[in-house]
Amino acid sequence: MLGFIGKKVGMTSVFTESGKLEACTVVEALPNVITQIKTVDTDGYNAVQIAAFDKKEKSATKAELGHFAKAKTAPKRMVAEIRDFDKEVNLGDSLGIDIFVEGEFVDVAGTSKGKGFQGVVKRHGFSGVGESTHGQHNRLRAPGSLGAGSTPSRVFKGTRMAGRTGGTKVKMQNLRVLKIDAENNVLVISGAIPGHKGSYIMIEK
Repeated sequence: MLGFIGKKVGMTSVFTESGKLEACTVVEALPNVITQIKTVDTDGYNAVQIAAFDKKEKSATKAELGHFAKAKTAPKRMVAEIRDFDKEVNLGDSLGIDIFVEGEFVDVAGTSKGKGFQGVVKRHGFSGVGESTHGQHNRLRAPGSLGAGSTPSRVFKGTRMAGRTGGTKVKMQNLRVLKIDAENNVLVISGAIPGHKGSYIMIEK
């Protein structure tokens, strides 16, 4: 498996070869640097650590500066670890946008937009309690009954109720790479990608 750290720029739409207008997401894909190679002998498992998007040295800790210095690269904002890396790489190598091919399918993981504390209609798709007639008052978006009072005299764990929504890791699978702009390090990927504009994402292929 190959992984690549990118940044979500925003959404737009493009015309495909068949003339269909398709919604897509624009992703900034600056080169990723190999900052650590883990092996069974040293770490107990095989993995490759990649990093992307520079940050100021004054914003990095001394531990981070020493870690990135081993790879002879500037401090990075985003670091990710990938097991079963398919490509032979060395410490300090750079992965570019050229690892992608137009038309191929990729998986994209990111952190979804946080929506705060929400009710059951928005969070779980409940329809509310019936119609607004027969004297009902402010019940249109209510959850309804939660459980029996005598037996079991409690609410079961996992009951779908109101609560904090969003802000979780979400992976969208089988999204197609529509266009590659190698000069500007930009990918155009079909469909929607989790996260707000400017959020960091992981592209897997």
